[in-house]
Amino acid sequence: MNLSRSVLGSVFCAFFVVSYFINKYVLSVLKFTYPTLFQGWQTFIGALLLLVSGKLGWIEISSFPRAAALAWLPGSVLFVGNIYAGSRALSRLPIPFFFTLHNASEVISLLILKVTHRERMSWMKLFSVNLLLASAINLPIYDPQFNAGGYIWALAHILCVGAYRVFQKKASHLSDLEQQYINYVFSVLLLAFAAHPTGDLFAALDFPFLMSYQFHSGCCASALLGFFLLLATVKLRSALPLEHCGAWVFLAKVLTSGLSPLVFKIEVNPETLCCILCSLGGEALSVYSEKA
Repeated sequence: MNLSRSVLGSVFCAFFVVSYFINKYVLSVLKFTYPTLFQGWQTFIGALLLLVSGKLGWIEISSFPRAAALAWLPGSVLFVGNIYAGSRALSRLPIPFFFTLHNASEVISLLILKVTHRERMSWMKLFSVNLLLASAINLPIYDPQFNAGGYIWALAHILCVGAYRVFQKKASHLSDLEQQYINYVFSVLLLAFAAHPTGDLFAALDFPFLMSYQFHSGCCASALLGFFLLLATVKLRSALPLEHCGAWVFLAKVLTSGLSPLVFKIEVNPETLCCILCSLGGEALSVYSEKA
């Protein structure tokens, strides 16, 4: 049993690391910064693969009433904001910096729960939240390659992620795959309509790597890896307790952050390194508090 769980966690970590690296490569190295097209392509492939896999019986997606899908639409709106703003932020920020800011979404979730449901938290959870918040606030102050646009998009990203977690926890009886299928279909429709007003559609026609092997292979790999990461995440959540899932997610972020300087150019000073380490420490403490 422990061996199967370790294999499952290792597969999740592998998909997590490679997926982020491919996305970062397309967004930052190839500089394909057109989120309506890039995210639209990923969600289209994700929806298609979920539909085909469900029809073939490889995964279980039960038929759900239209009312349930409509009730989930606010979550889909937050999901689109999450992936759109996250794509913008990731294209401008190093991966360890992106994770440091992303971790602060936990603060947003807890604030919403505190205000709406008056939930109490342990001193350990409170301390971890303060570490996450302090790391995210101080990172842009000491960033030697400060990018205002990257941090603004990261702020929008963490607001959407934090609100999405609360909505997912409190407002739906759909399974994870059913939620994601609705998210994908809604995202494809919304991003397709947004591609023209944002100018992404025509700007992409002048993209220098449009016909290159690197671009096409990167886009195909990102869509497939995103789908496999989704399946690995759902399987992990169904097979392991919440705190164990959190530990694997934490390990995946550590691996991705630690290996990213070997692949991408990153400029880090002692202050930003301290922010990164404090954020990881806050996340580790948050995961441990779930177990405690």
